[in-house]
Amino acid sequence: MVDWRLRLAAWVTERLSTPPWKTTPAEARAQLRASVRRARWLTGKPPAVALVRDEAVAGVPVRRYRPVDSTEALPGVVYFHGGGWVQGDLETHDGVCRALCLASGASVVAVDYRLAPEHPYPAAHEDARAVVRALQRNGGAFGLDGARLAVAGDSAGGNLAAAVALSLKGLRAQVLVYPVLDCVDESASYATFATGHFLTREDMRFFIRSYLPREEDRHGLDASPLRHPGALAGAPPAFVLTAEADVLRDEGQAYTRALEAAGVEVESDAGRGMLHGFFNLQALGEARRTMRRAGEWLRRKLA
Repeated sequence: MVDWRLRLAAWVTERLSTPPWKTTPAEARAQLRASVRRARWLTGKPPAVALVRDEAVAGVPVRRYRPVDSTEALPGVVYFHGGGWVQGDLETHDGVCRALCLASGASVVAVDYRLAPEHPYPAAHEDARAVVRALQRNGGAFGLDGARLAVAGDSAGGNLAAAVALSLKGLRAQVLVYPVLDCVDESASYATFATGHFLTREDMRFFIRSYLPREEDRHGLDASPLRHPGALAGAPPAFVLTAEADVLRDEGQAYTRALEAAGVEVESDAGRGMLHGFFNLQALGEARRTMRRAGEWLRRKLA
């Protein structure tokens, strides 16, 4: 059963917002930022961390968070925000990055990658890989231990994290939060939760068309890792989080099984009564529980 607060929030959002596929990209981005501000009763007050700094890594804008005030080289988590590769930015996901920083004890580097449709595939994937490569090579310049890095992301950002984890060596872990993993076929949960659950089936179709206008690109490993089980062996340990009522639920669960079949160490969790986007809603007990579990898992993998 879906949490009543999320039911109410989804109802309000549907009535106050225009679907992203019925507006301009700039308006859709502004709408998401406004929705985040309106949802403060669900997101909670952003927790304080020791340092927040906007800078650039490999020419890509990032925001770096540190949980403690020290000069120690900390393990790092490179975070890719959600928003269908079209929406989202450093501000919409500031709270979740702060919470993950404190939960994991790691420095979180949030990546402000280029957005579609102005910058279609492979722009976001190129930015994601460029930042991680640079931190692996020169993490010390950013207060990080480049040998102790993980990637993480939600929704479209989970897709970026999964793709980076498959294409770059040396990562310690990957955290995939209701990730996009198949841009070709729609799983059963697309029909089950097609409307009324924040992220709709039409939203996802629009996001995929916007970022992957060429159909052949949708079949590739970057866009659809679930369609490439033979490429999963050797991937870093994974923590996969899904939401109970979400169009992306089934593909996240299927990817967990595919990773396990490939011999990858996997832990999974499911937000009970949760909708897509709940990881950002840290005023909810279930969101805090899954954040604690993901953070504790990262602490072990990055030790």
